[in-house]
Amino acid sequence: MLAALGITYLVSLTDIRTIRDVGVWVKPMKFMAATVLFAWTTVWLVSIAHTSVGTTQTYIWITALLILTSLFEVVYITYQGSQGEASHYNNSDVLHMILFGVMAIAAVGLTATQAWLAWEIWQEQKTMGLSVVTLGVVIGLLLTFILSTVSGFLLGGNQPPAGVGLPIVGWHLYRDIRPSHFLGVHAQQFIPLLGLLVERFAGQYANVGLIAGSAAYVSTWMFLTWAAFTT
Repeated sequence: MLAALGITYLVSLTDIRTIRDVGVWVKPMKFMAATVLFAWTTVWLVSIAHTSVGTTQTYIWITALLILTSLFEVVYITYQGSQGEASHYNNSDVLHMILFGVMAIAAVGLTATQAWLAWEIWQEQKTMGLSVVTLGVVIGLLLTFILSTVSGFLLGGNQPPAGVGLPIVGWHLYRDIRPSHFLGVHAQQFIPLLGLLVERFAGQYANVGLIAGSAAYVSTWMFLTWAAFTT
């Protein structure tokens, strides 16, 4: 996927076509980059959680589901971009409407891999007690599934405004659910990183710091989601 990102970037340099005022290759590149980070993080979390889940048959099924769902999304989005057509919110005919729905199912399957992994880690370590880092991993994985699924469905029914938007991310500061969706998807990185930080610096208050930080994270997600419908 990283190689595909590099090739797509080179192609984009000579292609001036746009979809809703944004280059046709921007969305494919965003999804390629996000897939790289999502997959890498899934492996990293197994490492820092000090779990043996990564050596099990179940983990193979988890990673297989991650690969298949993300690959479908990226291939379809890239193909549509190459044709100068939208992948999301494309209601031009029945086929495109169906494929948009299939993408939603694939997205849920992709985030479900994180909840599945959290469950496996929890089941393995609940009797001996989870370290603050492992607890951060479990919370982060669960929040990625819950928050990104909810914001993803809200985003699927509310197309963001057209135009370039903010640099790099492309978000708008009004009627755009993508900021909250970003927090949802990336809970798998932010919350485990918080766990690592509080373990190192908070001492006996590490668990309290992790729970408080996680609550603040969810509150921020809720505020951004609310703001997308009121601004």
